[in-house]
Amino acid sequence: METERQHLREFVDDLRQEWKIMWRSRIDDHVRAEGIADRNYQRLFVDRGLVLLATRRFRPPDFYEILRKHLGDQEAENANPTPARGGIRKFIRENITSKSPKSTRVDETRAALENMRKRQQKKKGGRGWLHISFHKV
Repeated sequence: METERQHLREFVDDLRQEWKIMWRSRIDDHVRAEGIADRNYQRLFVDRGLVLLATRRFRPPDFYEILRKHLGDQEAENANPTPARGGIRKFIRENITSKSPKSTRVDETRAALENMRKRQQKKKGGRGWLHISFHKV
């Protein structure tokens, strides 16, 4: 069991290293505003010349999907949990820690300024900056 877990960890680490190398060594085409793979990465299912990064309506390759193709859903989730599901830090941030006193003080100050602005008398009686008055003669 332990050796299987160790092999899984090594495989994921190797795959992650290859992933980092792929993103660092991509060719940036400034004319088309694209990032292109510079060589084949068979373990990442990326061929040379594949567009990795583009500007509009483009979905780049996802490391978690590649891991799922190699390992399956359950093992991929155990090896590398999806960021959307979150982990212990997300749980702490959402459920345990409350707003800091500083942020509530800032909110109270903003609310007080809004109230003060509403209560102030308007310049020129609310007529604006134009001083022209039209009278019938």
